[in-house]
Amino acid sequence: MTEITAALVKELREKSGAGMMDCKKALIENNGDIEASIDWLRAKGISKADKKAGRAAAEGLIAIAGAGHKAVVVELNSETDFVARNDAFQDLARGIASVALTTDGSVEAISAATYPASGKPVADTIKDAIATIGENMTLRRAAKLEVEHGVVATYIHNAAGDGIGKLGVLVALKSEGDKAVLTSIGRQVAMHIAATNPLAIRSEEVDAAVAERERNVFIEQARESGKPEAIIEKMVDGRMRKFFEEVALLSQAFVINPDLTVGAAVEAAAKEAGAKIEVVGMARLLLGEGVEKEESDFAAEVAAVAKG
Repeated sequence: MTEITAALVKELREKSGAGMMDCKKALIENNGDIEASIDWLRAKGISKADKKAGRAAAEGLIAIAGAGHKAVVVELNSETDFVARNDAFQDLARGIASVALTTDGSVEAISAATYPASGKPVADTIKDAIATIGENMTLRRAAKLEVEHGVVATYIHNAAGDGIGKLGVLVALKSEGDKAVLTSIGRQVAMHIAATNPLAIRSEEVDAAVAERERNVFIEQARESGKPEAIIEKMVDGRMRKFFEEVALLSQAFVINPDLTVGAAVEAAAKEAGAKIEVVGMARLLLGEGVEKEESDFAAEVAAVAKG
């Protein structure tokens, strides 16, 4: 049997948000398997693992560049928010986003591309900035969307300046329709994505492994009720339909007009634009997403677990 160490309990706690004792029990029940333990906690109603993105704690900026048929969004991290408010850091984030437009949008390609102001690769330019500002920085993530016909709309939530903020969204719309209409509906859909963080554009595009995992959790939750298997199957099918409605962009209730789904809002815009509109891509970067900062007295919690 896998040894249930304090480090393993800590990792599960950070990922699930459950208490230390619950995490220890989950790990014991699942032989130290983190993912299985998360599902076990969720099935028991102890954890909401999919809600933990709000605990992200990395500092820095999200920067967006581009308009028209292509755009990029990048995440440049710093150690403190103080540095993120520094003009030089903000200019660097904008500059890297602009350089990213000339690449395929991968972190590797951006890092290797030449930064015009320094004449050096972006990676070396970041190193120089670290030496100047005195704080570690990392180009962590990036995404690029491009369409031949249509627009790539952009949105920065709570912008800290031109093209920079803590949350950035891109939406690619394929259409031969009026560009002004496409830009308008695109920005509205981008705002919606910022608010709801959908897993996929369409329900059939939701990752099969994610859907299967969700179904298994629903099955375990339903079995906790003690109902017959035939009833459980119907309960799970209903919950899965609701799950897909909630996580797929086009089936979600449009935050700007909840009487419509996002798909219906796009269809209405298509009539105004004079041509069909297809949502073909989206990207959403929330600063520090997936990076956890432990703020509690972990030593005391470990001691409590050891006693338990």
